[in-house]
Amino acid sequence: MISDALSRFERLELVPHATPLQHLVRLSHHAGRDIWVKRDDLTLFALGGNKARKLEYLGADAMAQHADTLITAGAIQSNHVRQTAALAAKLGLACVALLENPIDTQEQNYLHNGNRLLLDLFGTRVEVVDNLDEPDMLLMAKAERLRATGKQPYVIPIGGSNALGTLGYVKAGLELAEQIADKQFPAGTLVLASGSGATHAGIALSLAHVLPEWRVIGVTVSRSAELQRNKVLGLIDRTAELLGISVPESLSIELWDEYYGPRYGEPNTGTLDAIRLLASSQGLLLDPVYTGKAFAGLLDGIHKGSFEEGKPIIFLHTGGAPALFAYQSLTL
Repeated sequence: MISDALSRFERLELVPHATPLQHLVRLSHHAGRDIWVKRDDLTLFALGGNKARKLEYLGADAMAQHADTLITAGAIQSNHVRQTAALAAKLGLACVALLENPIDTQEQNYLHNGNRLLLDLFGTRVEVVDNLDEPDMLLMAKAERLRATGKQPYVIPIGGSNALGTLGYVKAGLELAEQIADKQFPAGTLVLASGSGATHAGIALSLAHVLPEWRVIGVTVSRSAELQRNKVLGLIDRTAELLGISVPESLSIELWDEYYGPRYGEPNTGTLDAIRLLASSQGLLLDPVYTGKAFAGLLDGIHKGSFEEGKPIIFLHTGGAPALFAYQSLTL
């Protein structure tokens, strides 16, 4: 069983309890569909978000390797970098973050507020890079330079998205399956943001094993469906190999890529409308980079009749609200 395979891996306890599965009552009435949200913005660690689940496994591996420094990379407003920096502080490790400015702005809130402010509070050593077109190469080069000074660095890829980090969402998929069973839902659709790929890959692999009748839709936030599919499938294959399990033939990767423009990290009108709608109707905060775009896709899917009638829709809320404070004067 997939749960037995997962139990062989050590993890830290950053997400000690199941995150809630909540009914969006007012929005469901407004949309004429039964909409639920899996609240992984409430993982709690360092203001919450999906990266905590990945860091449970990556952090345990870093400690097993006696690391003294965590190295990672992302955008200036990266949720992943924020939670990695917090993990380093919690474990008594140094943290080095390679940051890019993907929207090429000099707006001061973006450069210094939101997630970037939190990096300073966590004691992160920030290095600004021109771009992260080749992030693995940059991270490995930085690790080599640190080793030359006697340090013991541990590299965490962008988004925590390797096979080990993907285990966090294999586990989350099992957690969600239990909640779905408790509520006796008929087979429905799960919608989530698909970015660095591990969240999508892990939960798709998990649900394909335990709830194969459920549809999983990834709304891309940074690239075309064609490019994203290869990224997600590669992570699924490597994670299944790590676990020693099969990839079910029924597993399919469905991606919607109409909502990520104009580019990663830059919200569009649909993104902002989705953020405002959830905030004003449910008191629920989305972010401008991931969940805002993904929920815009969900709403448009309802409008287009893309979901089977009478079946529940679950949105995986992956967090990111601290970035709202960085984007206020830019877009909101």
